[in-house]
Amino acid sequence: MTESELRAAIARELPGVRADLERLVRIPGVAFDGFDHSHVERSAQATAELLRGCGLTVDIVRAGGQPAVIGRRPAPPGAPTVLLYAHHDVQPVGDRARWTSDPFEPVERDGRLYGRGAADDKAGLMAHVAALRAYGDQLPVGVVVFVEGEEEFGSESIERLLVEYRDQLAADVIVIADSGNWDVGVPALTTSLRGLVNCYVELRVLNEAVHSGMFGGPVPDALSALARLLATLHDDAGDVAVQGLASGHAAPLDYPPERLRAEAGMLDGVGFIGTGRLVDRLWTKPALAVLGIDAPPTGEAPNALVPWAKAKLSLRLAPGDDPKSAYAALCAHVEKHAPWGAQVSMTFESDGAPCAIDTTGPMYDAARAAFRTAWDGVEPVEMGVGGTIPFIASFMELFPDATILITGVEDPYSGAHGPNESLHLGEFARVCLAEALLLRNVAQAAG
Repeated sequence: MTESELRAAIARELPGVRADLERLVRIPGVAFDGFDHSHVERSAQATAELLRGCGLTVDIVRAGGQPAVIGRRPAPPGAPTVLLYAHHDVQPVGDRARWTSDPFEPVERDGRLYGRGAADDKAGLMAHVAALRAYGDQLPVGVVVFVEGEEEFGSESIERLLVEYRDQLAADVIVIADSGNWDVGVPALTTSLRGLVNCYVELRVLNEAVHSGMFGGPVPDALSALARLLATLHDDAGDVAVQGLASGHAAPLDYPPERLRAEAGMLDGVGFIGTGRLVDRLWTKPALAVLGIDAPPTGEAPNALVPWAKAKLSLRLAPGDDPKSAYAALCAHVEKHAPWGAQVSMTFESDGAPCAIDTTGPMYDAARAAFRTAWDGVEPVEMGVGGTIPFIASFMELFPDATILITGVEDPYSGAHGPNESLHLGEFARVCLAEALLLRNVAQAAG
């Protein structure tokens, strides 16, 4: 199909695509423990129906976790196969009082569609559907659509799914529609993601709580000791002080400080931490955050020295680092800096590997051309992402000959994982057109 034909086809399909996206948003498919997982089942069934409507052979599969959906359509003779990834589960909504409207009832305001999953990642799935509908029976490539059902809960079973269905998922090009663009009106290809180590540190100083007046002074309390320990994780400038972690340099992009402050919602007077370019600090340097602390609530705290305290740590790793060695380095740091002889123990929770993508080659040229056309001549940016998508490393290992393209529908104002998540409808139309053009360009690049 020509560019003009694809533009017309996408414009024709967009109203139906949006209606189906809104139906998906109404399904509260949260894979976290403690939520009603029948909604995740409903979401998988709805996804399967959408793919069957595109002429794909569809299976709902699982490997001990939540249901994933695999749809397949064979390639025309001599044409390549493209795997299209998305996920149909969503994050919990958090405090509903912070939502302007019902998180599971999509609402349009000022050109944006609001609702949980409207951007992350049900719009990614619907971009795949839009491209498939645009082509109808004229699809120029083979397609495998893989829609995961527990990405937001850590993709616990995806490794087993990839191994078990490896032959069915094999492709020449893999499109991961779970990232974002540089800005509204500026497309991007994600070329690196940080890794992750989550763990707990527990510190003990007493057998049990004791009177703070009778023993306070020479006898330490666990919260004060934990505070001193946590303070050693960063140097005075705010850089991570754990020795042995990798660090690198990001793409030559300028991230305006005022834009980052606005996007992060930083309060007036709060400064950035760390040193170096902002893009380096966000994408290619380690970051360490204290996610939570177990301690007596202030309203119930007696006048007693706290015998133990526990904190959850989240360590983001630069591309090129190894989660196992990074965790070992963090453990060594904690043991070295435990104050006042406090007993310290570390408990590993989870990790994910970082990745860096080589963006050279004809398939990346095909992607850039598709983005350039869909955004009316705007050159796509190559950017890093500070977050982690651990299974991308699994894709790279299991399908070493495939070209991996990390794309997405989000923009800096989408608010994924937060209240009032939204999708820019104009950008979504461009994403749908870009994917349709990408499939055509891939077929042409493959000769």
